Amino acid sequence: MSIVIPTYNEAENILKLIEAIKSNLPHITATEIIVVDDNSPDGTGRIVENYIHDITTGGGNDKSNQHRQNNNHLPITTSVKVINRQNKRGLISAILQGIESSAGEYILVMDADFSHSPELIPSMLEQLSQNPDHIVVASRYVKGGSVVGWPIKRRIISRGANIIARRILRLCNITDPMSGFFAFRRQVMENINIDTTGYKLLLELLVKVNGSSTRVKEIPYTFTDRKSGQSKMDINVILDYVRAVWHLYRYGQKSKQTILQRNKERRKSILFLSKVGRFFTVGASGLLVNYMVSYLLSNGVLANLWYVESTMIGIVCSITSNFFLNKAWTFEDRNFSAVHTLKQYGLFVTMSSTGAALQLAILYLLVQSGDMKYEFSLILAVAIASMSNFLLNKKWTFREKVWG
Repeated sequence: MSIVIPTYNEAENILKLIEAIKSNLPHITATEIIVVDDNSPDGTGRIVENYIHDITTGGGNDKSNQHRQNNNHLPITTSVKVINRQNKRGLISAILQGIESSAGEYILVMDADFSHSPELIPSMLEQLSQNPDHIVVASRYVKGGSVVGWPIKRRIISRGANIIARRILRLCNITDPMSGFFAFRRQVMENINIDTTGYKLLLELLVKVNGSSTRVKEIPYTFTDRKSGQSKMDINVILDYVRAVWHLYRYGQKSKQTILQRNKERRKSILFLSKVGRFFTVGASGLLVNYMVSYLLSNGVLANLWYVESTMIGIVCSITSNFFLNKAWTFEDRNFSAVHTLKQYGLFVTMSSTGAALQLAILYLLVQSGDMKYEFSLILAVAIASMSNFLLNKKWTFREKVWG
């Protein structure tokens, strides 16, 4: 088995993690731990090199590896090696380089910050040995899984990213496609071209094996936020995610699975409901875009604007993202000429504003009539306005028949 650990500035964690992994492999022989370091300024790669040198020359204190035995009373062999890369070239390329240099039949990928518990490794490998045609994923969101130590904004971003990935990329057989803790047989990656950059390898694997004999097995685990070192979450990570989802969506559009799905949607009623679902999924993603932009602009991450200004910019960004996602995904309009797109954008803003005005008018009439409580009036007004927003944009902005 090969365990691949990409690292960047994990000097405080990496040796503790290596020892923890070794102590949690009671039934595994011939295990290699491969650390792929992206030229960490804190010397993570050099620390692992020194560790390997000490063990090789007998100067270290690797008691866990010297004395642990398996059920047949044979010494366990656990090797450690480090790949020092000259530049920071992204998470996926680091993992791929680690896999290319590995020798194990089974590959396990995990982070170096102890958010992924080494205690779960035996369970993951047991599941993989029982289900060799599966990708085994440690999931935060399957029943029994959880997240500890995250602030509410991080939870919202993570949940939103998961929902977007599952809906847009049609990953209905998994609850946590954004997990960085997973295991698979080497053969899974045969004949798969990994061509996104910088983000989650699992997400790309799931999209590109979708429809094959490879299935997913999720096991619950508790994700614990790092105790030391700094989080890698920043605006570049968010942009990498957006680019990856867009790239994989375009890939899915060309795949046989997508063609078969389109053939199933030929009936008008199914096609109509499908577009309604896509339209409201895009609306949910707009809320996430609005929140992230407003927060990043008002809290000093990108700027330090007045919260009203940042919120206005967030609204504009969410409307714009909603327009382009609906154009490309919901209504599959491939005409992106400048004049045509600007005209559609203006109509989209107008129809969306009309929907908002309709919501306010219905809410006011229902509440003032005194026949319905505010809470129920709000639900009814939002439902009517949202559906009218969809129908108006379908008919006038994107020039489609209302039914079908």
